[in-house]
Amino acid sequence: MPTLAEFNALPDAVAVLLPVCASTTWAEAVAAGRPYADLDALLAAADAAPVDLADALAGHPRIGDRVHGGSSAKEQAGMATASDAVRAAMAEGNAEYERRFGHVYLVCASGRSADDLLAVLRERLQNSAQEEAARTRHELTAINRLRLTGLIVQDR
Repeated sequence: MPTLAEFNALPDAVAVLLPVCASTTWAEAVAAGRPYADLDALLAAADAAPVDLADALAGHPRIGDRVHGGSSAKEQAGMATASDAVRAAMAEGNAEYERRFGHVYLVCASGRSADDLLAVLRERLQNSAQEEAARTRHELTAINRLRLTGLIVQDR
């Protein structure tokens, strides 16, 4: 994990940013904005950067799929202790969501229980396509902020 100064000086910051968000468009825009004076400036640039949503979503496993290692595994830790019934309901809800909206259900899962993640999924299935597109972008921004904050070492 680099400090902000080290991140600002990286020859290939895009490679470091792609695990945060799989959108090359986003990673290139954030990398091009360097140097950043502080973490808040980096987060603001990340929030404003254009994103290829299809690419970004391709980098996220379904909520409830067994994920081994990486950010998604930590973020979905609440699913690790889910009952078989909740896992089955999540799989069914994921399939319905994907049929309805054409992409994976994306939610900032960090710190949330399996029951909460399932409740949010059920709630979001009631959204219009327009409402859900906005919500998905909001959730992606929250995930990117969380991952960027974890990526940059504050002090050494």
